[in-house]
Amino acid sequence: MATLGAVLPTLPADEADALDWLAFEQSGVVTTAQVTRLLTEGVVRGLVRSERWRSICRGVVLTGNGRLSRDQQLWVAVLAAGRRAVLAGVTAAVEAGVRGLRAEPLHVLVPAGRHVATLLRRLPIDMPAVVVHRTTVLPDDHLQPARPPRTTTARAVVDGAGWARSDEEARSLLASACQQRRVLPEEISAVLDTLSRARRRKLIARTTADVAGGAEALSELDLLTVCRRYGLPRPDLQHRRADATGRIRFLDAYWREWRLHVEVDGAHHMDVRHWAADMRRQNDVWTTGDRILRFPAWLVRTRPEEVADTLHRALAAAGWRPGT
Repeated sequence: MATLGAVLPTLPADEADALDWLAFEQSGVVTTAQVTRLLTEGVVRGLVRSERWRSICRGVVLTGNGRLSRDQQLWVAVLAAGRRAVLAGVTAAVEAGVRGLRAEPLHVLVPAGRHVATLLRRLPIDMPAVVVHRTTVLPDDHLQPARPPRTTTARAVVDGAGWARSDEEARSLLASACQQRRVLPEEISAVLDTLSRARRRKLIARTTADVAGGAEALSELDLLTVCRRYGLPRPDLQHRRADATGRIRFLDAYWREWRLHVEVDGAHHMDVRHWAADMRRQNDVWTTGDRILRFPAWLVRTRPEEVADTLHRALAAAGWRPGT
């Protein structure tokens, strides 16, 4: 037992003992129940009192004495929440590689009826807040083999969307996970089928269907919402076309019958390089005889009636009639 006082950053040596492997597998975070199967309670107390080890909360210790790393924080959350606890929601999605999400607080899922000790409210200053959720439905195929344990990405985004602070945050999570190719819409739908009482179930189902139909960003989802709300025809999303040089381009939305393109521009389009490229692409569309409209993303979200009116006039000018 040569490394009692440190978290093991690398694979233990061939002669490493059970404690070395346990510390390695759990980033140096262990429960007293685990470690007292390998050491006596007196030895454990001595290591903590001598500050070679650090007590994190009742029943959980760090086999070292430094500040908690991100991996260690995750292990503390799971181990402190008790048996069968798993990382979930946005936290599990972040661990699955979904970018652009809030890293804190940490979300943990436990079986319904489980009493979670108040120790989660008495964590050290270098430990983020932990939010505990309960569920009656957590089949094995919703669990991702990982260290620490977590839900699958599909279950994570469904839960995360349900626990989000707003509908917009929920839709953004779903769009980001799919756009970044961390999960497929059909995987989300399969999870949703098993969660009949999921929060925001209808919103998740509709957003997932829109993503499956081609929407890749929140701005495109907002545009579809405008079309539904104001009775406008649904466009094709991420329309693929070749420009004058033969290069393949993708336009945000296209009404093929009326030869109308719409681009929804985020903040990055204000950059000079993007602006020039956007103008060239717009000119290329116009020279083929198609029309093109452009809206900033904030306008689609905050003034949908103005966007709908513009779309209505453009479509009507091209021959569309409501009800057709």
